[in-house]
Amino acid sequence: MNVLVWYKRDLRVEDHPALSLAAQGAAVLPLYIVEPGYWAGPDTSARQWGFVAETLVGLRRDLARLGAPLVVRVGDAVEVLARFCGQNNITRIVSHREAGNGWSVARDRRVAVWARDAGIDWVELAQDQRRVDDELNIIEAPTGLRMVAGIEPGVIPTARALRMAADACPHLQSGGRAQGLALLDSFLAQRGRAYRQAIRAPLSAERTCSRLSPYLAIGALSAREVEQTILARQETRPGPDWVASLRAFKSRIAWRACLLAETPRIDTQPPHRGAVALPGRMADGARFEAWVRGETGLPYLDACMRYLAATGWINFRARAMLTSVATHHLWLDWQAVGHVLARRFTDYDPGIHWPQIQIHAGVSGAKPARVIDPIKEGLAQDPLGLFTRRWVPELATVPDAFLQCPWKWPGAQSILGWRYPEPVVDVATAARAARHANGSQRMMEEPQGDTVQILDRPARPTQRRARPAPVGQLCLDI
Repeated sequence: MNVLVWYKRDLRVEDHPALSLAAQGAAVLPLYIVEPGYWAGPDTSARQWGFVAETLVGLRRDLARLGAPLVVRVGDAVEVLARFCGQNNITRIVSHREAGNGWSVARDRRVAVWARDAGIDWVELAQDQRRVDDELNIIEAPTGLRMVAGIEPGVIPTARALRMAADACPHLQSGGRAQGLALLDSFLAQRGRAYRQAIRAPLSAERTCSRLSPYLAIGALSAREVEQTILARQETRPGPDWVASLRAFKSRIAWRACLLAETPRIDTQPPHRGAVALPGRMADGARFEAWVRGETGLPYLDACMRYLAATGWINFRARAMLTSVATHHLWLDWQAVGHVLARRFTDYDPGIHWPQIQIHAGVSGAKPARVIDPIKEGLAQDPLGLFTRRWVPELATVPDAFLQCPWKWPGAQSILGWRYPEPVVDVATAARAARHANGSQRMMEEPQGDTVQILDRPARPTQRRARPAPVGQLCLDI
């Protein structure tokens, strides 16, 4: 029997249940389909594809060592799968379930209909499913694979070949499982010692966070193998400085897997139906463009947005602020905001990203929205102004006392309006208006019950006895 392994967000050979199942007594065809429809979506970008493409190179090499190099094809999933199954006597497809966006959910439904009509057995497995008897057991990679013969591996296309818009990201992380493992090693050896304290501010989080989120998002690493590595590090009794940080990191990894398993695909409609009726939210215009460019006149906010554009990553607290200010102070459309941030994040994972956007935009119905003050955040998370000055060099001459509110500086006229913009809103006035509107929204209509249950009281990871994570703390930048 010939079996096709359909790779999606699981780009590895270790701890890969689908590959291990397919290799049991069958010839295997490992396939990755580059789907132009997906990569033309409003939540995808060339930086994401560049990271995936680099990871595919390493995956092809790892599979080749096992005897079955990765096959890559460009096209519609149903058409590609139908062609390979028809030409290679394939009767079974094995893949992992994907916590994707609305596009990928619709794609999987089309594949399911085609497979049923064609008599193809499509087996979908959970990536990080935990059982009582072996909750963290790693599934070893097969010792060897028997490849379906006569198939060209194919070319891994560039973003330009896919006609994706140019996306400058000079400090983009390198893709590939090897790079992810190296980051995990350095984090557990040294960088993670102050993890619990340092993850709040982008300047310290840049080094102290594990930076594994993009590798987990596309499955170059599995959450289960990361957890096992953490356990091994804890068993070495590394010292009191490490205890709280390792515990916090392990909890975030576990909750990340839980959220992906439990959260519905809500990238197009808010669960709070009353949010649709709120007037005036903008999906374009001057405020929107100022926020996208990092030119709102709010220094810490602009610094975070510029940093994200240049790196593809930023810590969770800054992500929450970027969303909150955009949807409350600037009164921008939550979905348009979510699409911009999704394209910027190299670690974009729909099952995590969209619930978080809705929570911080106040449309989830899970709890009252928190309207985050960007001036107070700047003072708290960048008290010396090092981060803000690095990414907003226009403010080089502004004294430290006025850095987060330069319009109060007596010399503001020498900068504002020509070197750096005046603030697009008055922060205090906009916050009051947003709180009033959000209060009216919550009175209009109750949110849908199922969604609130998931977002407000997320299910615990099976048999893990982890303490519930607070709502709004599950957008795991880790």
